[in-house]
Amino acid sequence: MDRPTHSGAQSPSISLSSLSTPSSPETLNTPDTQRSVLFDDDVVEDPLDITGDNSRFIMVVGGLGYIGSHTVLELLKENYNVLVIDDLSNSYHSVLHRIKALAAEHFAGQNRHMPALHFRQLDYRSPSMRSVLSSYVSYALRSKPKSEGPSAESVEAPQKFNDHEGAQRVDATNDLEDMTRPENAEDQEETIFRRESRITGVIHFAAFKSVEESIRLPLKYYGNNVCGLVDFLSLLQEFGIKNFVFSSSATVYGDVANSGIPLREEFCVHHPETYYDNDGGARRASPGVLGLTSPYGRTKFMCESILADIARADPSWSITALRYFNPVGCHESGLLGEDPRQKPSNLIPVIASVLTGAKPILEIFGTDWDTPDGTAVRDFIHVVDLARGHIAALAAAGAGKIKDPFRTFNLGTGKGHTVREVLQSIEETSQCSIPVKEVGRRPGDVGFCVAEVQRAKSELNWRAEKSLADCSVDVWNFTKSRC
Repeated sequence: MDRPTHSGAQSPSISLSSLSTPSSPETLNTPDTQRSVLFDDDVVEDPLDITGDNSRFIMVVGGLGYIGSHTVLELLKENYNVLVIDDLSNSYHSVLHRIKALAAEHFAGQNRHMPALHFRQLDYRSPSMRSVLSSYVSYALRSKPKSEGPSAESVEAPQKFNDHEGAQRVDATNDLEDMTRPENAEDQEETIFRRESRITGVIHFAAFKSVEESIRLPLKYYGNNVCGLVDFLSLLQEFGIKNFVFSSSATVYGDVANSGIPLREEFCVHHPETYYDNDGGARRASPGVLGLTSPYGRTKFMCESILADIARADPSWSITALRYFNPVGCHESGLLGEDPRQKPSNLIPVIASVLTGAKPILEIFGTDWDTPDGTAVRDFIHVVDLARGHIAALAAAGAGKIKDPFRTFNLGTGKGHTVREVLQSIEETSQCSIPVKEVGRRPGDVGFCVAEVQRAKSELNWRAEKSLADCSVDVWNFTKSRC
């Protein structure tokens, strides 16, 4: 994908120290939803303010969450204009300012202008999404001589404009043609519009993601993750936006995750597929998966199936499903990290809450797994590596390097670590002893989950670069100011 030219003026130099994480528990536990005076005139809060600019954008839905925020920053650094959609149900408005500060510092060091960063506080299921997408539509005015018939080549007029007040009519092509046709159209040129969205790709991070919560509240998960996605895809299709990156999960592998071998993408397919095993033998993969352990995992499998069916029916889509393993770590500055508004359930933020004193003890769920030390084995991938994987997927799809209209990729390191190994790494980095309580397994957990990553290496030209030690250093850098 060609990177779009950015719009906007050089951002002022910003002190990152002014955005350091708060140290007092009172400040830490107060939801930070207020806007910063530093950026009220700098971050575009309302992209419906039409300026006539035809710059291209990547839309990131759920872009202020843990993975989303790091991905937005990496997109900006790669010179993409970004539109962030987030309802702040599990994130904070201050994250937007931290992204802007880090991006501004990056571009100031290179003496370059920063790409545009737009934000709308909105649930991706909201009817208002139609207005947002309409504001990123451009029309090219074209003239077609009637005497040449319908096969004549259109001549594009130099004028271009954005549809704003008439957003509700963006799909009414026939009406638009009628409005511009004079009474004696039979003897004159016919004026038509060609509609094009300035949003050239979408990254979807808007799913709910807690295994434990999904077991208690399945309707919440099916409603947002599955039904919400279907409506969202229909809306994108109306606007001709068909480059789509979906945040999936290794939970789609179900029982096969307990097989003790790295998980290949072919272990979970949605249409019949032929592949070659490690010995070079041809194998046939059949659709379906066994042993999905939670409603969350089932929503991810369902969503992948829907996406695969859409791409099969309409190959003009380019849909990439990225199966995450276990994202950990933070941005090296300590300004971005995993700090959910809701109760954390992932290992690293729970460890961080023990380090800060917000939680008295770390519970290790299950010590009787068939692993070297009895605790579960996971493929822990640094969140910055994960973010860069999304950009690699967008770029590969935009350049036509992904040949199939629907393609899945594992994003992991290919190496497994036990929970105790992660705990030891963070204790060594922080020089703090973390109190632990061993308890039984949680519903929905599996004992072993490690990625086979060859497909991402060969087709996306991507690989994880950071180690578990790097993750621990960055987590401690993000956490220590709160201790």
